[in-house]
Amino acid sequence: MTRPTTGPAGRLPAPTPAPAQLPPDGLPGLDPAWSRLVTARETPLPGSPGTPADGTPAVERTWHVLDTAPALAARGVTPVGTLLCVHGNPTWAYLWRDLAAATLAAAHADDGPGAWRVVAVDQLEMGFSERTGTHRTLRRRVRDLGDLTDALALEGPVVTVGHDWGGVVSLGWAVDHVDALAGVVLLDTAVHQPPDRPIPLPLRLALGALAPSTVATPAFLETTLALAHPSLPDDVKDAYRAPYRTAERRAGIGAFVADIPVGPGHPSVDELDRVAERVRGLDVPALVLWGPRDPVFGEAHLGDLLARLPQAQVHRFEGAGHLVAEDVDVAGAVTTWLADRRATGPDGTAATRADTTAATRADTTAANDARAPLWRRLDDLADDDSTALVEMAPPTGGGVRTVTWRLLARRVRELAAGLHAAGVRRGDRVSLLVPPGADLTATLYACLRIGAVVVVADAGLGARGLTRAVRGAQPTVVVGERKGLAAARALGWPGRRVSTTTLPPATAAVLGVEVSLPDLVDLGVGTELPPEPAPDDVAAILFTSGSTGPAKGVAYTHAQLSAMRDALAAQYGLGVGTGLVAGFAPFALLGPALGCRSVTPDMDVTSPRTLTARAVAAAVEAATVDLPGPTAVFLSPAALANVVATAGDLTADDERALGRVGLLLSAGAPVGEALLAAVGDLLPGAVPHTPYGMTEGLLLTDVTLEEIRAAGSGGAAGGVCVGRPAAGVTVRISALDADGRATGPLDATPGVTGEVVVAAAHVKDHYDRLWLTDRESRRGTPDGDGPRVPDAQDALDGVAPGARWHRTGDVGHLDAEGRLWVEGRLAHVLLTADGPVTPVGPEQRAQSVPGVRRAGVVGVGPRGTQQVVVVVETEPGARRPALGTPALTAAVRAAVGPAVAAVLVVPDLPTDVRHNSKVDRTRLAAWAEGVLAGGRLGRP
Repeated sequence: MTRPTTGPAGRLPAPTPAPAQLPPDGLPGLDPAWSRLVTARETPLPGSPGTPADGTPAVERTWHVLDTAPALAARGVTPVGTLLCVHGNPTWAYLWRDLAAATLAAAHADDGPGAWRVVAVDQLEMGFSERTGTHRTLRRRVRDLGDLTDALALEGPVVTVGHDWGGVVSLGWAVDHVDALAGVVLLDTAVHQPPDRPIPLPLRLALGALAPSTVATPAFLETTLALAHPSLPDDVKDAYRAPYRTAERRAGIGAFVADIPVGPGHPSVDELDRVAERVRGLDVPALVLWGPRDPVFGEAHLGDLLARLPQAQVHRFEGAGHLVAEDVDVAGAVTTWLADRRATGPDGTAATRADTTAATRADTTAANDARAPLWRRLDDLADDDSTALVEMAPPTGGGVRTVTWRLLARRVRELAAGLHAAGVRRGDRVSLLVPPGADLTATLYACLRIGAVVVVADAGLGARGLTRAVRGAQPTVVVGERKGLAAARALGWPGRRVSTTTLPPATAAVLGVEVSLPDLVDLGVGTELPPEPAPDDVAAILFTSGSTGPAKGVAYTHAQLSAMRDALAAQYGLGVGTGLVAGFAPFALLGPALGCRSVTPDMDVTSPRTLTARAVAAAVEAATVDLPGPTAVFLSPAALANVVATAGDLTADDERALGRVGLLLSAGAPVGEALLAAVGDLLPGAVPHTPYGMTEGLLLTDVTLEEIRAAGSGGAAGGVCVGRPAAGVTVRISALDADGRATGPLDATPGVTGEVVVAAAHVKDHYDRLWLTDRESRRGTPDGDGPRVPDAQDALDGVAPGARWHRTGDVGHLDAEGRLWVEGRLAHVLLTADGPVTPVGPEQRAQSVPGVRRAGVVGVGPRGTQQVVVVVETEPGARRPALGTPALTAAVRAAVGPAVAAVLVVPDLPTDVRHNSKVDRTRLAAWAEGVLAGGRLGRP
């Protein structure tokens, strides 16, 4: 009998009963042997309409499920557990075909996840399961799934896997079966709609035309299939359409949409609230795999899930959308996660990353506790009236801005108290859209002091990159200038708004600004500060430049930031009484932590090439006034080049100021000996250094100009000499195999080319919401997940307490003197018929040719048979891209080697945004491949 419908479901036609059936043969990727029909007794819901009276025959329902148990049995394998997979709307169990295949393929692997049985259900009214003639609520569906697992006699361990509305149903089963539950996996789903956000637009549209869009026509189904990135193949689309060919077969699609709780009186709201609250109590491993391009479930839904499952490992697949299981290798991610949970040591006992490093845990804790917090110098100098910060060109105008230590310390304390009084709490994320200077410095240290997590992304990422970064980080609060807040408003960035200055009421209302920094200062006067955060609390998320893909959020704890400060102080003697001219934001922000006087020169921070020699001289003059200690200057390679280019504008006073510099630092990209020497001539009293590091570890090795000259050419492999490891840093090499993968053990043997792997106390804690990326960055190290590293103790020898390991993504080698030579990026290694070729050595040889200013070496063609292509900037520069002349091609081939297939000339090589100096070889390779295939000879 059809039960009466209420709420939105009442606008749907009465569903037509139909029996369950098996899918047709020939669906791509689906083994017909996995399909079976299972009959389960339906448990009545207390008080629900249409419930059979006591003594009446029980209702039975027939399900279609994909079940790999018979396939495992045929292989003689006993499952270690079950993956209970639940699809959403309007898909069916076909969504999990790759997971079924992947678990079967991995069942015998020694280092795999073990033999996991997959039970992927077609929910009733959906897929090829029974059409019961009823509209089923969330409560009914959760109970239905329990009825099915009872019929299957499913025992633990069970890991639930759910997508879309199936995520909610799977979690409902999980909270009702905690004794059998071993973990949960979720893909783009939600258990709670944020009260300040409307129901997603696609669902609002579907609810507004419920029957026509979901049942009478396949519009809702077709819209969902169109959400794949890239588009689904036609045969896969047809497979998803197979159970829903007629309006009668699509009744469940409409009922699912109608069951979305859109208000407090909805029939399913109580059950959704029950599941959402009980999820908080799940004490099992969790994995969340997310497609950020989903128009239905957004970052706010992800944030809510992680608040309820704080133990979850999460990976956001940039570029993926709602159908994340179709867009990316979700099956591989799930089996990897299961393998990590299974990982064992030689004695068969569980071995995790924590177990591997257990012997160093006590030392690490002691080292972290012994480090002074980042704001300690501000406390020490709170009564000092000497200069702490100088802005040579503050964004507010009005000339040079000078801030004393007394004022900075007071302002940090007042802002910290004001933020706390305004509701910002420990662990809340605060995005800082403020250019380097006093406002950014004070706000950053105020956030650190109260335990808020600062989120910093370069404006140089551009609107698209910044949007991706800010949305991915999901800040609670956004602090910005008017321009940044206007962008945040226009681009829909999350978070409460705080302006750096007091805005007119109308402007504040338009931008959604609740409060300004001056308001927070007033609010914080006389207010007590909260307790200090713990050393192991996350302190900051710093975004990478995006030069090798989408910018990644790099998470640091308070202890790791303090270790970074201590490493810089020890390496370069920076501290109280010294000055720092910082043309690179991270160094400017560390100045107060070091006790240095920090000066921000007059430049566009998003374009380092805008820094001139006279601007550096003016900044040095401000840094050295009445200062007893030496002054250091930190500039990016692109900034160095323009400083040299504008040196002719220097006055005698400028030259005298530059003569007071004692230390020159330049990093972020390889710095050529000639450029370093040219800048050294402008700073006659300075020792030029070029430290090697990255967002994930700011200082790893260091080398001086004299040491570069003494090192020579680096042998046949070439490369850029970046010096010896800094104090407390360990450097190892993981050798490349024939396929260009870094698979070798961690080794310090001279002359072996491979990926550079480092360990230090100031290396990142993890990548934010990028579990797979973070896992790969620790692969094969003593910190890594998975099986115990055979040579873990050898790799740990000499490593400082509290050190963490990181695969840098750079390739290079160590020489006999222990110096590191960087040969390029792992992702840019050419795979030729003769084996892997790293790019920097050939680029250096090409740049030795007269008339070649700069070169980029890329591979064109299939991996394993790639051809070497050299793309060059010439001197004088070319006006437009062109093929190299025969003479130039012959000269480059003679310098680089006969394997060079072609030489191309461009006016400018494409570079990264942050440093304006790293050649974008990925972009260059795609351009060169197109040109050599007969494409248009445009700019790369």
